[in-house]
Formats: sequence, C-alpha cells, structure tokens
Amino acid sequence: MLALNGCEGSTSTLQPAGPAAEVIATLWWVMFIGATLIFGLMMALLVLSFRARPQTGSARHQTRIWIVSLGLGFPVVVLLALLAYGLVVGERLLPRDDVAVVRVSAEASRWTWDFTYDDAPGLHTQNVLHIPAGRPIDVAITTADVIHSFWVPRLAGKLDAIPGRVNVLRIEADEPGRYQGLSAEFAGSGYDHFYFTVTAHDAAGWAAFIGGDAE
Repeated sequence: MLALNGCEGSTSTLQPAGPAAEVIATLWWVMFIGATLIFGLMMALLVLSFRARPQTGSARHQTRIWIVSLGLGFPVVVLLALLAYGLVVGERLLPRDDVAVVRVSAEASRWTWDFTYDDAPGLHTQNVLHIPAGRPIDVAITTADVIHSFWVPRLAGKLDAIPGRVNVLRIEADEPGRYQGLSAEFAGSGYDHFYFTVTAHDAAGWAAFIGGDAE
C-alpha cells in the first residue's frame, strides 16, 4: 500500500473526477486484485514445492492436482474473467449518440493544443479546454504535424492524435474545477512539457464563456 501513495495528484488515474475515469479506475483495481491473487497463489505453490514430502503415489497425485487445478486452472480462469470484464468495460467507454453532448475540436501541434467549440463558432482557446461540468463532451482530436496524444487522467482515457484522422474521445467532469491534461506520446524534444488544462464550468460559467464574457 505504501507504493500506492505515489498514485496521487493532478494526473492520477486513481483519483477519478468523471464517469469514464471512474470506470477506468475500477478496471485498474479489478486487474490489480486479479494479478495479486495469481501472484499470491504462485508464491504459495513455490513455497510448497520446497517442503519435503514422501514420493508416494498419493503424494504425486496430490502434486498433480495442485499443479493442474491451481497452478494452471486458476490463473486461466482469472485471466479469462479479467479479459471478459475488460472487453465489457471498453465497450461501455465508446461514445454513443443516445445523450446530448457538447462537441469541441482539439488540434495538436508542437507544442500547443488549439481548441474550438461547436456551440460558439469562431471561439478559440489555446492550451486551455473549457467544458461544462456534469455534461458529456465529445472531443474531436487531430494533429497538424506528428502523432500526439490527448490525455486527461482524471476525466478519461488516452487517445492518440493522428495526422489526417479525427478520433473522438468522450470526457466528462463531475464537478467544476481545473484538470491537468498532457500528451503521453513521444513527439520529439520537448514533449515531456506538453501540457494543457481542462477548465470545467458550472452552468452559469459555461454560459458566460460561450457568450464571450469569460476568459
């Protein structure tokens, strides 16, 4: 648990602030628990393998049961369960058209993000993405030069910005506030400082921003 103390801060995926990030954090914990169970069993079998025991037919039969049913069967069952759960969770994270969403565009370049807003044609911000809190946002992601990535760890997963393509990522913030975004894709010298900010507004703040009354 001491190692988990490092999983905190503005870019921690274990401190979700939106529904998509919550799903991803839950998936992480489920996989962590599954991996821990497999590791614990393997360590137990390793310890048991060093115990002196008589080489009788019964002992060999018991050893075979441990190896086949636990050493092989248990990890296979756990891994298949984790795979099935991961596929279900991944499908849940896909953008859907059954809810009203706010649509924005994000274009990356070395070393800035340019954001435009469908609700306010002509409105443009740089390195600060403004969104309304409590509403799903579809971010249309592309790039003007090389491959980058759009990642706001506390709001959603990572999606690459690819030249000539538009990839759509759905994000949502539960509460108004500021959330750290970054590019986790190597794109040349300077990429490690390629950050941006997501500012989530309450209803009044979003209306003021769209109306041009907020910075």
